[in-house]
Amino acid sequence: MRLSRRALLASTLALAACDRPIGATAAAQTPLKGSAPALRDLAPYPFGTQLISTELDTPIIAELAARHFDQVNTGFELKMEYIVQQDGRLRFEGGDRLAAFCRANGQAIHAHTLVWYADTPDWFARLDGSRRAMEAAYDGYVREVAGRYAGRVRAWDVVNEPVTDEGSDLRDSLWSRNLGQDGHFIRAFELAHEADPNAILFTNDYNLESNPTKRRTFLNLVERMMNRGVPIGGIGTQCHVSVDLPAGALTTALRDIASLGLPVHVSEFDCSLVPDGIFRGSQREREADQIRLYEEALESYAALPARQQYGFTVWGVRDAESWLRRTDYGGDPSDRPLLFDDLGQPKPVFWAVAEALRG
Repeated sequence: MRLSRRALLASTLALAACDRPIGATAAAQTPLKGSAPALRDLAPYPFGTQLISTELDTPIIAELAARHFDQVNTGFELKMEYIVQQDGRLRFEGGDRLAAFCRANGQAIHAHTLVWYADTPDWFARLDGSRRAMEAAYDGYVREVAGRYAGRVRAWDVVNEPVTDEGSDLRDSLWSRNLGQDGHFIRAFELAHEADPNAILFTNDYNLESNPTKRRTFLNLVERMMNRGVPIGGIGTQCHVSVDLPAGALTTALRDIASLGLPVHVSEFDCSLVPDGIFRGSQREREADQIRLYEEALESYAALPARQQYGFTVWGVRDAESWLRRTDYGGDPSDRPLLFDDLGQPKPVFWAVAEALRG
């Protein structure tokens, strides 16, 4: 029987994870004293945040992003929804502005994302059912966008969220219907690699820590593509978590994801205090659980082999801009999922993260 990469690496990863305790509580640690340390200086791997170019107009956001993070995930300005215009022309103002900011502050760019099932601009949708036209448009888009930022980005999320919410199958989309379920995936990776041979190419998904079925389907997809020679260079796990996530779930997920041997990106971490829109427990209890989950994520990530620690990204700078505050996403305006409060001041969870990064 052929052993998968996952099976061959699992025992090594399990032993590595046992070297240090997971999820130590903040109460058991001594807080750092003095002014807030720059997190990017404490982390042994790239420590990132997510930015939208218009946020740079707010001085405190630009200052915090430059001081504390050495990698930036592009929020939406390298997605089709921003780039593709009604007539098919492409715009890059937002992406170019973020690239200039990162260059000025010595930060790497993680570009998000070339292909996403939910991102189907009208210009592409009009080609539905015409395979040749779709192939030409799809190929041209990936080549032009990835090629424009060649040498300026560290990596791309090439195909974003390929697995259904339920988790047992791959998503049907405009791209899969016209180019094939595996075909559109392979095509995007090969074209992106052709356009920017030095970029690390990721596929990325969410709920991998809370849905083992989805995680298994996702990793089976990645392993199948690797066996076909598709140039996948890393795996992204978004890790949008809530305070009700059981202890150990993140540890198990990261160990499993790392078992394929590829670099792992914790790509969009935040922790909601209001799971499913419901306040459970006191504010103090929920904040303690939030700290516990940030600590577990960082400690579990540190337990992975160093060569697989691509980076850890927090999805936003201040609570005020978090997507978890947006009611159109089902969020709660009172949620506080990030490291800095609405005024840009470090919260208790910031100090716990600083301690965890310091090791």
